[in-house]
Amino acid sequence: MGAERFADRAQAGAALAGRLAASAGRSGVVVLALPRGGVPVAVPVAGALGAPLDVLVVRKLGLPQQPELAMGALAGLGGEVVEVWHEPVLRAARVPAAVRESVRATELAELRRREAAFRRDLPAVPVTGRTVVVVDDGAATGSTVRAALAALRRSGAGRVVVALPVCPPDTAAVLTATADALVCLRIPSRFHAVGLEYADFAPPPDDEVAALLRAARDRWGRAGGVS
Repeated sequence: MGAERFADRAQAGAALAGRLAASAGRSGVVVLALPRGGVPVAVPVAGALGAPLDVLVVRKLGLPQQPELAMGALAGLGGEVVEVWHEPVLRAARVPAAVRESVRATELAELRRREAAFRRDLPAVPVTGRTVVVVDDGAATGSTVRAALAALRRSGAGRVVVALPVCPPDTAAVLTATADALVCLRIPSRFHAVGLEYADFAPPPDDEVAALLRAARDRWGRAGGVS
């Protein structure tokens, strides 16, 4: 797999941008990154599309004994929090309701903290009636992306496109059925973890995410795209 891995998130984002270039210049397009890892991927995508960049904060609800395996996810958009549960994982792990609620409470607090850390004083970019491109650095079960899609549907978004560097075939099938379109660079039949698809998968710190968003918002302001 070594030679086939993405060098880093920026390189994966540049490749995604090339696949999405046909949508460049269309009015009403918004790029929403799932932080933290989705933001460096989304920066070149937003630049190629000439679209505003914002974040949609999603928190994985991991199994207590295996935190990287999602039993669900939370998504925050416009003050609303949407929950998505991954039923096959819940059934297989036999997760008690009290444990689910404890994990949910912890991740909800972290979701709110991250919204404040990433946005700071920046207002959210409106999504109602707009074409939204949801970007992440990859998807395993797809729970976080599905939570993002549910939040966007409830908020009145128009067409919703999911753009990913990599995801497994079963997740691709679910997202294809859930979103209006899926753009995924790689759908390997033997998939183990998103991080294994990258040579450099170090998570960007909160300050870097906030700086990327601030720089993008400054560019939109000069272009008149976002007030």
